[in-house]
Amino acid sequence: MTTTLPTPAVDIRRADERFATKIGWLDSKHSFSFGGHYDDANTHHGVLLVNNDDIVRPGTGFDTHPHRDMEIVTWVLRGSLVHQDSEGHNGVIYPGLAQRMSAGTGILHSEKNDSWRISGDVHDEPVHFVQMWVVPDEPGIVPGYEQLEIESELLAGGLVPVASGMPEHDGASAIRIKNRYAALHAARLEPGRSVELPEAPFLHLFVPRGTVTLEGAGTLGEGDAVRFTATGGQRVTAVEPAEILVWEMHAALAA
Repeated sequence: MTTTLPTPAVDIRRADERFATKIGWLDSKHSFSFGGHYDDANTHHGVLLVNNDDIVRPGTGFDTHPHRDMEIVTWVLRGSLVHQDSEGHNGVIYPGLAQRMSAGTGILHSEKNDSWRISGDVHDEPVHFVQMWVVPDEPGIVPGYEQLEIESELLAGGLVPVASGMPEHDGASAIRIKNRYAALHAARLEPGRSVELPEAPFLHLFVPRGTVTLEGAGTLGEGDAVRFTATGGQRVTAVEPAEILVWEMHAALAA
């Protein structure tokens, strides 16, 4: 990991440029190299390695699989997702609930769209969620899990810390991740409302829902992303009801 000051840049990535995995139960779009999709010029930005935009059909999902040395944050936009892992953690993730799993020395988990096994209310709604992976500060930490309801903060319409390892977010309504250089922010914006992006060596803006305008760059639609280097402070304004996810990163993976 390096904190060397990079060259300023604003790199817009359109939704239709993403890698795609589409099988019977899953429609997944990948912002970075993932699974069988690989481009050595598109492996990460800052410390963010994965930004997957997933839709999973009801009654299906990701069977038990392993992870190691990764901080995994899941953000649900629509529907619900059931998490279970080998450390005994389980929960139903839904819009407004932030969730983080630290893989550390190794963990097994599954993610399914079958919350009726817990609630008893069968549904036929797909679940739409964004899953993001960042590297931890150090390998070999103890695996962990955390979830936190932040719906009330989102209703205010500003940029809300969702997951952070940065010291300045201690005590804020955010789940903790094991990287002191990174933080994820989210905002739900009504038409005409705007937020100002933080300034950082590396930023990643993703629009999972709606349409916004980015100061100096124009319109961003659903699935569009922007990778900022050595810049920030631009305003993002909603054209229609929208949601944005912003990673603020003060370090990057070494080349």
